[in-house]
Amino acid sequence: MAGKVTFFDTNLSFPSNRNTQGFQSASPDTSRFVPQSKAQHELDGSAQAQDQISRCHEKLRSLRPSDSATLKTELNLLFDQLISENYSSSNHDNIHPEVVCEMLMQASRLVPLSQEHLFIKLCQLIHQLLNQLQVIVDEHTLDVLVSYCSRALRTCSSWTHPDVLLALSSLVYGNGSKCQRHLPELLGLSGILVSYGDPVQPDIELRRSAVHCIANLCLSVPGQPYLEEPYKGVCYGILLRTLQSPKPPDVEDIVFCSLLQSALKGMQYFLNGGKWKAIPYQDLGTLLAVLKRFMFYGLPGISVEMPQVLYPAPLPQYETVSAAKPEPSQDSTVQKKTAGSQQNKKRKSRGKGKKAGAEGKRDAEEGEGDEGKSGVDQSVPPASGVTPQLYPSWKKGSSDSEFSDPEGGMQSKLRLYQARVRQSALQCFLAVVKCVEKRILYGYWSSFVPDAPGIGGPPPLTLLTIALKDPSPKVRAGSLQVLSALLEGSRQFLSTAEDTSAPRQAFTPFSATLAAGVRELHRGLLLALVAESSCQTLTQVLKCLAHLVSNVPYNRLRPGLLSPLWKQIRPYIRHRDVNVRVSCLTLFGALVSTQAPLPEIQLLLQQPGSTSALNTPGVRTPQELSHNWRRPGTSSPGAGVEGGPEGPCWLSQLCVSLVTQPREEPYSDSDAGGSGGASLEPSPVRLEALQVLAHLVKGYFSLAQTSLLELGQLSARCLAEQEPSVQLHGAKLLEELGTGIIQQYRADANTPQSAKLVPVCQVVQFWSEVLSGPLISALQNEQHPTLQTSACDTISSILPQAFSQLPDKTQVLCITLLLGLTYSENSLVKSAAVRALGVYILFPCLREDVMFVADTANAILTALDDRSPNVRAKAAWSLGNLTDTLIVNMQSVGLEFQEEFSDMLLLNMLRSATKASGDKDRVKSNAVRALGNLLHFLQPVHLGKPVFEQPLQEAMTALIETVRGDATMKVRWNACYALGNTFRNRSLPLGSAVWSKEAYSALSYVVTSCKNFKVRIKSAAALSVPSTRDCYGDVHQFAEVWQALALALEHSEDTEDFLEYRYCASLRSQLCRALLHLLSVCQPEDLPALRSSLSDQSRPVLQDFLVRYLGDKDVALVAGVDGPAGEEVVDHAAPEDGLMVLNETLTRLKGPLEETACDRSEDLKTVVSFLEDVVRNFEEMKESDSNDSSLQLSKSP
Repeated sequence: MAGKVTFFDTNLSFPSNRNTQGFQSASPDTSRFVPQSKAQHELDGSAQAQDQISRCHEKLRSLRPSDSATLKTELNLLFDQLISENYSSSNHDNIHPEVVCEMLMQASRLVPLSQEHLFIKLCQLIHQLLNQLQVIVDEHTLDVLVSYCSRALRTCSSWTHPDVLLALSSLVYGNGSKCQRHLPELLGLSGILVSYGDPVQPDIELRRSAVHCIANLCLSVPGQPYLEEPYKGVCYGILLRTLQSPKPPDVEDIVFCSLLQSALKGMQYFLNGGKWKAIPYQDLGTLLAVLKRFMFYGLPGISVEMPQVLYPAPLPQYETVSAAKPEPSQDSTVQKKTAGSQQNKKRKSRGKGKKAGAEGKRDAEEGEGDEGKSGVDQSVPPASGVTPQLYPSWKKGSSDSEFSDPEGGMQSKLRLYQARVRQSALQCFLAVVKCVEKRILYGYWSSFVPDAPGIGGPPPLTLLTIALKDPSPKVRAGSLQVLSALLEGSRQFLSTAEDTSAPRQAFTPFSATLAAGVRELHRGLLLALVAESSCQTLTQVLKCLAHLVSNVPYNRLRPGLLSPLWKQIRPYIRHRDVNVRVSCLTLFGALVSTQAPLPEIQLLLQQPGSTSALNTPGVRTPQELSHNWRRPGTSSPGAGVEGGPEGPCWLSQLCVSLVTQPREEPYSDSDAGGSGGASLEPSPVRLEALQVLAHLVKGYFSLAQTSLLELGQLSARCLAEQEPSVQLHGAKLLEELGTGIIQQYRADANTPQSAKLVPVCQVVQFWSEVLSGPLISALQNEQHPTLQTSACDTISSILPQAFSQLPDKTQVLCITLLLGLTYSENSLVKSAAVRALGVYILFPCLREDVMFVADTANAILTALDDRSPNVRAKAAWSLGNLTDTLIVNMQSVGLEFQEEFSDMLLLNMLRSATKASGDKDRVKSNAVRALGNLLHFLQPVHLGKPVFEQPLQEAMTALIETVRGDATMKVRWNACYALGNTFRNRSLPLGSAVWSKEAYSALSYVVTSCKNFKVRIKSAAALSVPSTRDCYGDVHQFAEVWQALALALEHSEDTEDFLEYRYCASLRSQLCRALLHLLSVCQPEDLPALRSSLSDQSRPVLQDFLVRYLGDKDVALVAGVDGPAGEEVVDHAAPEDGLMVLNETLTRLKGPLEETACDRSEDLKTVVSFLEDVVRNFEEMKESDSNDSSLQLSKSP
């Protein structure tokens, strides 16, 4: 079907002999001017165009093909009337694409190819209607008209071919995949477009028309397939050769710029067609070299001799830059003009670029104001510390007495076209960044990103060169967009940068080179920030800085990078343009969220509150603002609070004022309609300020906690507003405040000053005010489920100590609302409510309440059967927390809680957890954790009931299959821990049950064969849990466990994955601990199995590992399970305990066990000898270490 899309408008303008006899003269009634609104004018124009197309369509339908002169005259008149209409001046959605397609089809039947002048008018009509009405033709029309144009290219005179190709380009726009039947004729070995688009084609008009047609063939509308091979490769080759070929000597510069722009746009369409593939005809280095050449095309003062290929390398590649070499005539002369004359003359010439209809319109708009918008006061001196050669060249003035007006107009137009080429090259490079893997692009990093300031010579040509020196603000913005795309997601690459250590003299490591590049990026972007005057480009500078800040490892770099940036961006918070203000706040958000808390940011946040400039609309010079910032006595009323570390954070106060305080006056036209309240800041500014507050609270809570109650009131005010986005951000801020308080009170939290914790009474006051406000209404607002979800997350962040002190009715209200929301029809709300209950079940004041535990368990079990995977995942996590609570209550409350807890509910929990263990991995990981807790919780009274027999067997089978299965490693190590947790229940028939042998076999298999060392650690820990020999089953089962642990210890350093080496020490320690535990419980019948493993060549290896285990005092055994907050529990085992176990085992073997093992005396001697050797070697090693320490102390002064 035919449809409408937005066309890419190029600046191609082709000569046409348009007959103006179809123009109608204006009637006398229209001579008097009557003002109309823009909407009314567009409506009238649209209706007039629709009427004219309808009349012409009906007229064309009534005509029949003939050779009469009358038909030719009528067609001339109809075509002139249609061509004379300016369809791009108003909205034409009421003109149906089907009518346009049918009208063009009928016209092609009426116009024979022999009437070339009439045929040319039809080609112009096809181009104008399809382009200005933004119509993509249907397949039938496409097939007919492409065949029509193809025949014309074979039979008509050559002077008609440019217009035919122009019409063909409009027809194939976005239809490349639908032209399969015509592609051999167009792009085959001797195809029309191949011959016309070849660089050897002497006719430049034909060549650029063909390239433009190829570019449109490469474009694919979303949802449609891309151009297929081999034609895709043909297009790429023509476009690349066009870009690589030099300008013919007899071709005008402007015409050649149009050709380059079409080729670059075609290459962009090609790159948007999918991921980059490393195939023979696509060489990335060649393409990047071409794009880099045109990124500087026609840039005043720069002459580039670019290599043919860029090669990936960690070291920079240097181009030959002829800085002092005179430019070609057009560049050298234009460079001498003043900014004022350039601007005035460019304004005069801009109208000339709009003659090609809508296709030229967009390019004219892109160029419009390229230099005009960047016009600044030339009397402003360079920023302090900026050398003249580094100061942006587009800020420098010169003489305007070199040209006459016509000559200046042509030069201005040429500069405009050259800027479009540079902009197209940057857009093409942006497409490369998006379609090529980042790890491949990092090899070319030094070709586009500076690695050090240029010293003693011209600086390298990089994206920063364009951002600083290009006179067009849109080109500067384009370079910053590309740089932002390169920086986005580069954290892992930049993480190797480091310059904190002393510099090396022999060589410069890559980490230092990368760190120098990071510093140069900060310096160059700061220069661009100081010099930029275009609001659109200034926005891109701030966005680029935000991407840079988010990815740089500041903790590995010397301090001082962020302080100059912090000082320079502060005045832009009150910039006149709303987009600049939003971008500035985004940058502040990046600064306070990256690797928080950074000491440098902490100091900057504690600086004096504000200056008068921060409350003044518009931006003053950054130099003046930086001077005022250092004077603490220059603050103005209402600007914030000056204070040191004890006072409120100035950034917090500023963001609060942006959200709540009315603005003094409108800043710019872009603010209109942006705010829910007429006197407040626009919504984007308020939302970004709330995000900054959330980042600030998350990363620097110690600074934000002084304004805790004020921020709570701000959040409540946001929740009370009508705009959903403001409500959501208010709820998010509340959640971060609650999370910050909880982290302060955690026992393992790194709080350097525990005395400065927020008092519990203040936390209670905070939540009392919040829960008595609009948060409860947000929880009940069914019209906004996203807000309900956020509100659930918010009330789950209440400090447990504060929740217990809230009024009883408030506690009941929170619990009742959450229990009710678990039955919501919205899956997001349901999952958030179930997760919140999973948090509440851990509260000490609630976990011993049997009724609350039962109600929560029923809600969780219902959610476990939900069809949404996200709901089931949250329910499984909450079930794991609930079963953790059962274990805690079993230890703290005792039998009283177990007797009150319903047996039927416990049975349902066991069955639901078993069923969930077969779900997706994100559900399974917590389901097996819950199974381990439930099996640990079972008591003899439960095990004696027949109804528990089958569920118990199914639960154990589920755990064993999970341990042996191919699930993710997190699932498997949770399953191993769950088995260990099960083994702690002494009421289970561990040694005699059928599943017992299978469980030991599964753990023995995993401890020796699993590639993940954390899974091995947890399986070894599980094997060391049974407290008595009977739990290990018969002799063969005990021997299997022992041999598996011994084999695992012997090969504990064998791994193919380098990342697993960090767990080697923990694995060895856990294996040694398990082996010593087995020795401590072994019986005489087990000695032959022990002797067999201690008599062969593995004896010295095991002995060495045991000695090292006894002597290692710093090892931590990673043998826990994911806790309630998803954190891993680390078990610190003291080696002294191992030595004590070893000595007790030796005593037992030499005493009572020796008397009962008379028939196994050789086995016993072997085991005892092995253990004595371990103790003796350990004592010798300990004595040797003591002597070495004494010797070092004696030598010290």
